[in-house]
Amino acid sequence: MGPAKAASTPVSRPASAWPFTILIDGLCPLCKREGALLQRLDRGRGRLVLVDIAAEGFDPSRYGRTMEQVMGSIHGVRGDGEVVSGMEVFRLAYAAVGMPWLLGWTRWPGLRWVADMGYSWFAANRLRLTGRGAECESGRCAIGPVAGTER
Repeated sequence: MGPAKAASTPVSRPASAWPFTILIDGLCPLCKREGALLQRLDRGRGRLVLVDIAAEGFDPSRYGRTMEQVMGSIHGVRGDGEVVSGMEVFRLAYAAVGMPWLLGWTRWPGLRWVADMGYSWFAANRLRLTGRGAECESGRCAIGPVAGTER
């Protein structure tokens, strides 16, 4: 008789990964819709928290970032305090709501680069694409350099 096989157990994120906080531009129509969808998918489990970076009194220094950085790319904060940005935010957000498979392909070699660069392009052009370019007179929504895979 051969050696006994260990029972496989499902791998899950450590508890420190939740809640996952997403720094979202509440004045961006597309961003608001995506945030609302993610909150519905969370189903009250408390795994996701949305923070509106356009809200009066929002202070990006709390997250070690400038306003230009948080406007330039989506940011998220893991439960353990690690700040991530770009596509990784969406990967972790969909994992938080129990749908990691939806963006799982964006982790594959080659495709990860395509997804990260695609998001970086979108982030750099987000205000224009969502019709908010002329609306940024206060300078608060100025976009700084966008890093595709900043962690």
